[in-house]
Amino acid sequence: MRTLKYAILGLLMRSPVTGYDIAKEFGDGLGCFWSAKHSQIYPELKRLTDDGLIQFRTVIQGERMEKKLYEITDKGKEDFLCWLLKDPPLDPTPKDVFKLRSYYSQWISTADYLVLLDKQIEKRLAKYTFLSDRLKNVYGDQDIASLTGSDRGDYLVLLGAVMREQTYLDWLKKSREAAAMWDNSSKRAEM
Repeated sequence: MRTLKYAILGLLMRSPVTGYDIAKEFGDGLGCFWSAKHSQIYPELKRLTDDGLIQFRTVIQGERMEKKLYEITDKGKEDFLCWLLKDPPLDPTPKDVFKLRSYYSQWISTADYLVLLDKQIEKRLAKYTFLSDRLKNVYGDQDIASLTGSDRGDYLVLLGAVMREQTYLDWLKKSREAAAMWDNSSKRAEM
């Protein structure tokens, strides 16, 4: 299944946008839980156009700059809504390079592992703070029950991103506590 297809169709359900706007959204709103590169987005836009799920019109910006403004077709809306109502299977466990390194941490000294943990804690804390601040700034004073339209999904996904980062931070801190109790040897000396 081409999930990127549905990420793009969902954006176009909200309003017509350019390819640039779609790529930007993957860095902002969708970036909390989904990623796509320019090199993936533009070929997918072509496939969606060829499949009759979206169409575009060329708009002029400035004196000469032409942009394609994409919009969803009725066929695209129907396809998107059918997909949205399906009960998806559980996603496979996402790859996590740091957890893979933790799995093999016996091969480095505890001191080296603690340094890696501290760096991860710092990075994850910055990400958590960014997302948490964004949640407070956008939805802090709003009555959540009164959210409508795309604000509902935006809120839920942003809340999930904050909670994901909090859980990851909790795991890192517990890992640090455990590692701090271990002796400082490594299996590297045994190789």
